[in-house]
Amino acid sequence: MDLTTTYLGRELSSPLVVSASPLSEDVGNLRRMEDAGAGAVVLHSLFEEQIAIESGHLDRSLSAAMDTSAESLTYFPDLRSYNLGPEGYLEHVSRAKAALGIPVIASLNGTSSGGWVDFARRIEGAGADALELNVYYLPSDPHLTGAAVEQQYCDLVRDVRAAVRIPLAVKVGPQFTAFANMARRLEEAGADALVLFNRFYQPDLDVERLEVVPSLTLSESSELLLRLHWAAVLHGRIHCDLAVTGGVHEATDVLKALMAGANVAMLASALLKHGIPHLATVRREMERWMEEHEYQSVKQMRGSLSQRSTANPEAYERANYVKVISSYALTGTR
Repeated sequence: MDLTTTYLGRELSSPLVVSASPLSEDVGNLRRMEDAGAGAVVLHSLFEEQIAIESGHLDRSLSAAMDTSAESLTYFPDLRSYNLGPEGYLEHVSRAKAALGIPVIASLNGTSSGGWVDFARRIEGAGADALELNVYYLPSDPHLTGAAVEQQYCDLVRDVRAAVRIPLAVKVGPQFTAFANMARRLEEAGADALVLFNRFYQPDLDVERLEVVPSLTLSESSELLLRLHWAAVLHGRIHCDLAVTGGVHEATDVLKALMAGANVAMLASALLKHGIPHLATVRREMERWMEEHEYQSVKQMRGSLSQRSTANPEAYERANYVKVISSYALTGTR
């Protein structure tokens, strides 16, 4: 069974890609991912704030924030040694590249160019095969327009694209007024791939201690539907590669992502829940399904259920909403 696919200019032995998570901090884990059938790995993210610490910029910003919030310094974590730090991250990229035969994709997480541009060059120099920009931005200023936010994203991608020659993936959330247009603009700014989608972690409120507290919930397969929708809509309409991440847990999830139009499907929560060997299980189940349904290759199925390929393209638009609501109303009266 031919599971090869292409992503970020490379042919991968499998469409299974491990997305950024703490599992990727250990080179031994990365080797086990490759042995279990991963076609590529995305290293854990280095945060913009960690890069800023080197210049003292973050410390100054947080100190300034003390004027308005006495808890600013206590809520923000100590990032000086988290995820190995900037210098340790570069060393980790080099070690991972030397240890693996599959592509190694580095990950930067932030919102502004700042030190990203210079560090992107250093990541390229460390040997990364590609770079994933994980743009995690929560605009809370009521005076900031949607157009300004979109331009900030495009400027960031354009700045990093001008600084490096390695392929560039951009991981974003779906919260744009016209996401299809935004996808096209990110491609024009220099994105070689779009990763759909970032998961925004919302803080919780502790009513006893009267505190805002971080909250982490691993993904579930039910979250996949939003990713499938946009992969199916974008397939064939933009030229950059597509990756689906968030809600990919089983072989069926991977198959759906490919049929929607994705080049690869990314897993993280599934491996955190079930362990790295779960990759091999997913791969075996994929191969068994493909054999039973007479698929010879991943390329054969890719995009087969995208909006441009399906017999009912309106199913990805308002018609689906009307059909779902009306079907529930009919069943609810029985």
